[in-house]
Amino acid sequence: MVVLWLVLAGAAAPCTVRLGEVAQAGQEVQLPAGAESARADRLLDPGGGEEPLPLAVVWTARVEGEQITAGQQEAARLVTARLVGPAAVPSLSADGQALTAVIAAGPADLPAHLSAIREAASVVGGTSVHLAGPAAAQADLDGAFAKTDGTLLAVALAGVLLILLIVYRNVMMPLLVIAGALAALAVACAVLYALARPGWLPVDGQTQGIVFVLVVGASTDYALLLAARHREELAQQPDPAPAMAAARRATAPPVLASAATIACAMTTLTFSDLPAEQALGPAVAIAMACCAAVSLTFLPAMLVLCGHRTLRPAPQGTNGPWTKTAGVIAHRPRRVWAGCLALLVAGAAFAPLLSQNGIPLHQALSAGAPSAAGHDVLARHFPAGTASPLIVIAPAADAADARDRVAATTGVATATTIPSAPGGRVQILAALKDAPDSARARDTVTRLRASLAETGSLVGGQSAQLTDLHDASVRGHRLIMPLILAVVWAVLVILLRCLLLPLLLVAAAWLSLFTAFGAAALLFHLVFGGSVTEPAVVLFSFVFLVALGVDYNIFLVHRIRTEAWRHGTTAGVHRGVLTTSGVISAAGLILATTFAALAVMPLLYLAQIGCIVAVGVLIDTLLVRLFLVPALILDLGPRTWWPTRLPGDRDRPDSGPAPAAHAGDPGRPAPPTPSL
Repeated sequence: MVVLWLVLAGAAAPCTVRLGEVAQAGQEVQLPAGAESARADRLLDPGGGEEPLPLAVVWTARVEGEQITAGQQEAARLVTARLVGPAAVPSLSADGQALTAVIAAGPADLPAHLSAIREAASVVGGTSVHLAGPAAAQADLDGAFAKTDGTLLAVALAGVLLILLIVYRNVMMPLLVIAGALAALAVACAVLYALARPGWLPVDGQTQGIVFVLVVGASTDYALLLAARHREELAQQPDPAPAMAAARRATAPPVLASAATIACAMTTLTFSDLPAEQALGPAVAIAMACCAAVSLTFLPAMLVLCGHRTLRPAPQGTNGPWTKTAGVIAHRPRRVWAGCLALLVAGAAFAPLLSQNGIPLHQALSAGAPSAAGHDVLARHFPAGTASPLIVIAPAADAADARDRVAATTGVATATTIPSAPGGRVQILAALKDAPDSARARDTVTRLRASLAETGSLVGGQSAQLTDLHDASVRGHRLIMPLILAVVWAVLVILLRCLLLPLLLVAAAWLSLFTAFGAAALLFHLVFGGSVTEPAVVLFSFVFLVALGVDYNIFLVHRIRTEAWRHGTTAGVHRGVLTTSGVISAAGLILATTFAALAVMPLLYLAQIGCIVAVGVLIDTLLVRLFLVPALILDLGPRTWWPTRLPGDRDRPDSGPAPAAHAGDPGRPAPPTPSL
């Protein structure tokens, strides 16, 4: 088994780099087929080819405040004529301090194309050249993602390694865990590369970054769970092989249920109207399958081969701080879960502060990005939407009326008619006063479409595309979010063979999600000065936190049920808390660390996803799983498993003091039951 995985990982390792080569930066606009902007694109380009991106070349005087001279205007005109055509003339700003020309660039070999354009524009003496617009932003994204893949993986692995060294206090076990995570990542990247290269599964930089951190975090969590159970078995059976066989039998159900929960929850994204969201679901499902396979095959084989040099038996009768935790929960369970519920509700009250109005790309990029600086220069001298105007396609017979309506729309700076659209139509280019990817620009598009509704015109262009994407994303949430909750509940019902407890676990995960949103909103206010984000960030965070929140509860509740089958619910809770609290707390800390590594990515959206998920995992691990869920189960007693009743609860009272752990009985787990 070890040799098989080493061969697979070695053959697949180069694909980790190759995946980054075929992955796009994640900002390509992929529209639902029925969107108005998509229909406008098909009218302009019936062949459906890859269209060039708008680029604004901006010249400003090197000495700030100086006017552009006639000689500089003539030099810029000659440059524009070479780049665009003899009829093209650069525009002079109202303050006379800047010139701009909008040209088409790329998307093939975009960095080289922009470099050539910058070099050609630099011949205008006495001026500084700035590049802005979608083409410049795309080039910055491509370059930034290409440089951060290795950094992201290194930061995630470094955080995991540090925590594992603290947990195990030796070097070999952390190295085995890291080796398993890298093997799972290599195989997952190989599968994704095989699907992405022919275009069957489009993978972008955002998907790649999420897969990286999820594989490292989930593989490590599963390894911790297996290792903890192996240590328990070694205390009863010193031979590593039988001990691992028992540990693997006991660990397989929660690991498979956990991987299935995340995979099924993410697969619901295929119901989204947006291609980028549709691709993320299968990619994560593939990654989770690799994590579960490595955790249940490669790592057990390595632990058996290494024997006691890697793991020592669990010490008898020592449970550390978790004994006190179990005692607190058992003393007054109703007060414990009511207090936890109050804290979660208080945090969730701040969730409305997290706005989904969207972040303009020049603000989402790092502060040093050239396109962000170019946008600031452009916006100082021209309408902010100059680089990417709206394209209104109107019937030729109503061209004058349509142009008047466009010009009269609030938020439109200029409107220019170009009689070049096919099918007896004309184009009207509308430059917006606001950045084309801002919330105000989307409001302008909505007003403009309402004004043109009677004319049969179509509104396209970048702002219209982003408006359609935003609307489709918000509509998708209404379908996908309830579907995710239903899928997670169904997986829990299959695992736990009951109806009530899965419902409570899903409700707890849902509430902790909104608590995470509230806490993240406050954090964003402190760090970024605002709590605005994208609808996709909310959706992805919802998917991950519901799936991962239930994930840790699966580890806990499966152990409680196994113990309760033999000893009763009260004793099962006590034993389950003692045996799982340490490993699950460490696993939650590791997963939060790996998602926090997304902060090194060059896009604010990904940093926000990492922050929300990291905060949510900590809330779920340290509050929901450690106190709320055990207290609820204790308060409900045998009714927890409705409509079934466990054998351990028959002929036992519904409640009672939890059995005390002692040196002779360290919480020996019951054998796996046939139903599990």
